[in-house]
Amino acid sequence: MAVDIRIPLGLGFLILGGILALFGLFTRENVALYEKYQGLNPNLVWGAVMFLFGAVMFFIGRRQKWQHDPFNPGPWETLAAIKPRH
Repeated sequence: MAVDIRIPLGLGFLILGGILALFGLFTRENVALYEKYQGLNPNLVWGAVMFLFGAVMFFIGRRQKWQHDPFNPGPWETLAAIKPRH
């Protein structure tokens, strides 16, 4: 069974974005840490962006069904696709 690449990528972005967003959430009171960003919390913002991107990738990957169908093969599974071009 083939795994759609969007599923592991989505999980990776979900996990890393969640960790980064949680770090930004727990350190939002630290003024010295975000002084050079003029009060903006980039960890929280980019963590949320990564988390949302990961969620979209994961759910789109889970929605697609990649199944082996012997009656309707994909173009990469036909014999015409593996013929040498002479």
